[in-house]
Amino acid sequence: MPLADHLRELRNRLAKGMLAITVVSLVVAFYSQELMNFLMDPVPKCTTGLGESTGGKCAVIAYTDLLSPFTTTVKVCFMAGVILSSPVWLYQLWAFIAPGLHKHERKYTYWFVSGAVPLFLGGAALAYTVLPISMRVLLGITPEGSANILPMDKILDFIVRMILVFGAAFELPLLLVMLNFSGMVTGRRMAGWWRGVVMGVFIFGAVATPTTDPFGMIALAGPIVVLYFIAVGISLLNDKRRRRNNPDADLDDDEASDLDLTPEDIGEIETVSASRSLPEQSTTDRVNGYDDVT
Repeated sequence: MPLADHLRELRNRLAKGMLAITVVSLVVAFYSQELMNFLMDPVPKCTTGLGESTGGKCAVIAYTDLLSPFTTTVKVCFMAGVILSSPVWLYQLWAFIAPGLHKHERKYTYWFVSGAVPLFLGGAALAYTVLPISMRVLLGITPEGSANILPMDKILDFIVRMILVFGAAFELPLLLVMLNFSGMVTGRRMAGWWRGVVMGVFIFGAVATPTTDPFGMIALAGPIVVLYFIAVGISLLNDKRRRRNNPDADLDDDEASDLDLTPEDIGEIETVSASRSLPEQSTTDRVNGYDDVT
């Protein structure tokens, strides 16, 4: 296909994906209130008036400017539209890329997507579960006599960031398994990394979680460590299967495989094949001192 046709196809598929996002976002707008209540549910809300002392027990949710209710609602509806319409625009993206992939590459992509989606959803669900506890920990630092007045857009940014961080972090074990299946890293080598990986995961949990509290770090790092050891176990089983099918699979590039030097009796086969491999001498004349066989 010429370059212009590729660009035209890309434009059409992007247009279909954007149309799906727009339609779903408009439908979600009719349920924006229910969606906002769902997102605000982890926040311990106060029943007292604005500006009254709340200490570290709860927070008052407020809009900081005149356009904030509108912009926040549009942002939430668009975010929900992108998530709910993801099967449509992901299919359009895949339909554009798939013709350029080999059969085994498409097979690996199917496996990757089938594992990536549940892992991301699991991380997002865990983030939504630990959000109330993390918020109570953060609000608990507020001294008595003060009030927590939280802007609505800041809360939404905080919740979305937590969900994205947890969901993306849960993809790490799947990435390691894919590297093992592609032959780039062995399960034994992954198992030897466990000390550094555990330390790195906890440091990542402390830095990546916006809550900056120990509970959020443990809630993120603990499941990732468990998934890492599951990935190591899957990789070791895959290496065992690879060795069973190919005894030379674990050899380095500069390491020679074992050769079978046992002599075999070839009998008359070699004699017949050798006699047939040479052309017959057609004449005894020599040209420049050589016969025609030479």
